[in-house]
Amino acid sequence: MSSVQDAVDQVVLPGDVLLLPVQAADAPLSLSAAASDTKRMRVVCGPGLVRHGEDLQVTKCGLLRHREPAVYWVESHQKRYVPVKGDHVIGIVTMKSGDIFRLDVAGSDQASLSFLAFEGATKKNRPNVKVGDLVYGQFIVANKDMEPELACIDGSGKANGMGVIGLDGFMFKVSLGLVRKLLTPQNDIIQELMNVFPMELVIGMNGRIWIKAKTIQQTLIVANILEACEYLTAAQRKQVFAKFSD
Repeated sequence: MSSVQDAVDQVVLPGDVLLLPVQAADAPLSLSAAASDTKRMRVVCGPGLVRHGEDLQVTKCGLLRHREPAVYWVESHQKRYVPVKGDHVIGIVTMKSGDIFRLDVAGSDQASLSFLAFEGATKKNRPNVKVGDLVYGQFIVANKDMEPELACIDGSGKANGMGVIGLDGFMFKVSLGLVRKLLTPQNDIIQELMNVFPMELVIGMNGRIWIKAKTIQQTLIVANILEACEYLTAAQRKQVFAKFSD
């Protein structure tokens, strides 16, 4: 067992127990701190961590990451996607059964999508969704005991960028670690890439990315650059971008 603070940015293995800094009643970090308790800060367990008494236990192999004030998670190289409520994903319509669409979301089970889960959809005004279409939506149900369910509207009934994705683009699959890296707020890969190649871009938490640049050649170049960004350092990435911007 080691301290959770000492293990940050280090490799952790399933079964490892990470101790919180202090186990006294006035500990600054606690998994069970009440919201009204101002002296103790509640620890948030992210992917790859579970509660183990007053400590944290690792469930996935990877690097332990930390974000202020007390958020911890394990960053791992994973290709299989497990649906999580609230995640935005790209699904492929595989079947239409009555009023329900079935979508492949790169998980173990297909997800369902009601035709009423689109902005402005009614029984008379049905969305034009066909088998093979790409749909960008959000999980509203993601439970191991229930079928995953998607929706293309937010809480206010607006699409907010979700819905059927255009046909004339290119979709490819990357690791889940690269997706999380691209969606990190402080990451500037996407902005640097758009400065070189203006494009439309949709990123799904299930490891699927859809892009559309001005030409097919530029679209394929962008796809290759994004796949390579998983292993490039910041300096190497700038060299690649400089090469194409000339």
